[in-house]
Amino acid sequence: MRFIFILFFSMGCTIALCQDDLLSELEQADKPSKEFVIATFKGTRLVNGQSVEVKSNGQLEFIFAHRFGRINDGIYELFGLDQAFVRIGLEYGLTDRLGFGVGRNSVDKTMDAFLRYKVLRQSTGPKAFPVTVTAFGNMAIRTSPRKEDAAFDITLEDRVSYTGQLLIARKFTRSLSLQLMPTIVHKNTVDRRIENNDQVALGVGGRVKVSRSVALTSEYYYRFNVPTKNPYYNSFGLGVDIETGGHVFQLVISNTRGLTERAFITETTGDFFSGDLHLGFNVTRTFQLKKKSK
Repeated sequence: MRFIFILFFSMGCTIALCQDDLLSELEQADKPSKEFVIATFKGTRLVNGQSVEVKSNGQLEFIFAHRFGRINDGIYELFGLDQAFVRIGLEYGLTDRLGFGVGRNSVDKTMDAFLRYKVLRQSTGPKAFPVTVTAFGNMAIRTSPRKEDAAFDITLEDRVSYTGQLLIARKFTRSLSLQLMPTIVHKNTVDRRIENNDQVALGVGGRVKVSRSVALTSEYYYRFNVPTKNPYYNSFGLGVDIETGGHVFQLVISNTRGLTERAFITETTGDFFSGDLHLGFNVTRTFQLKKKSK
C-alpha cells in the first residue's frame, strides 16, 4: 500500500508539473512577439532619389540608371531618344543595416560615393516603432569641365559637394508606403548670384503596389532658401517598378536628367508642368556574395 501511495503521489506531482509547463508555454505563445517590417520599398531608389532600404549583409547590387533627353525637343531629337545620360553604380551590404556604394554619372562626369545606415526599424508587437529611419551621406566630385577648359582657375576642392539625408518611411499596408526626406546639399563652390553653398530641401515620396510584382512610385523635392535669380526647378518624378526575380526594372518619367543628389535636387533645369520631361529607367540586379546566416 505504501508503494502504491508513493507511486500515485509521484504521478500526481509529475502531471501537475507538466500542466504548469504547458500553461507557461501557452502563455508565452499568447504574448505577441516583436517583428520588424520588411520591404517598405522594393529597391534602394524611389525614382531618382534614395529609399530607406539597405542591402543585406553580403549582397552586392548593380544599378544601371538611364535618362533620355527631353520629350518636348521634338522629332529632330526623336523626342529625346537621341540623347543619353547614364549612371552606373554598385552598392554592397556590410551588415543588414549598413551599406556603401560608388557610382559614375555621365552628367558633368560626376563620381560619387555614399554610406547608408538603417538607424531605426519599423516594428510591431512589444515596444513597436512606427517608422523606419535611414541616414544617408554622399560625396560627389564633378570632373567636368577639365581644368584647361574652365572659365576660371578650378581646384579639386571646388568640384566637391556633400549631401546629408534622413529618410523616414512608414509601411501603412502591404500596398502603401510613404517617405519623407529632409535634405541638405553643400557645394564648396557656387555662383553666388544664383545659388547658396548650402541648399536645404524636403522630399516626399511613396509607393502603391498594384499587383504582386508591379508598383507605382513618385517623389518630389521642395527647395528652401532659393535665391530669386536661381534658374533651377524642384525635382519631380514618377515611376513604375516591375520586379522579375533578382531584377527590379523601374520605368521613370522626370524633369531631371541628373542622377546624383547634387544634380537632381539643386540643378534640375526642366519644368515638369511645362513638358520638360525625360523618359528613363533604372535596372538593378542583386548578387548574394556571402552565405546568409540562419
